[in-house]
Amino acid sequence: MEIKCHRVACGCASGPALVTREAISFLGNVDAATGVVVDPAHGLFGQSIAGKVLIFPGGKGSTVGSYVIYQLKKRGLAPAAMINIRSEPIVAVGAIISGIPLVDRVTEEILRVKSGTVVEVDADNGWIRTI
Repeated sequence: MEIKCHRVACGCASGPALVTREAISFLGNVDAATGVVVDPAHGLFGQSIAGKVLIFPGGKGSTVGSYVIYQLKKRGLAPAAMINIRSEPIVAVGAIISGIPLVDRVTEEILRVKSGTVVEVDADNGWIRTI
């Protein structure tokens, strides 16, 4: 499957998908020291986002979330790429300053990708491909 998308932060990456239908607050849902989702109320609780193509509707929460994404990148614990239905400024800024490819403007069909499926993201050319 190949899907057209909109580039928010440039770059190309691939990796296993980690998919949730829930918004993510990087300040509160994700531990910046481990890259693990620590909010027991979140569907990804206990899972690591490190090296994954993180697929989620969008972000929420504090502007500090952008810095948490940057900390994750500096520690080697960030997602390889991120895909949103509609990105918002917190996730967008975090991806841009961290050099993490981020795309959006895709349909909710993307949320049906099974976690673990290998996904390629080419933000520079505006496409997502599942392998």
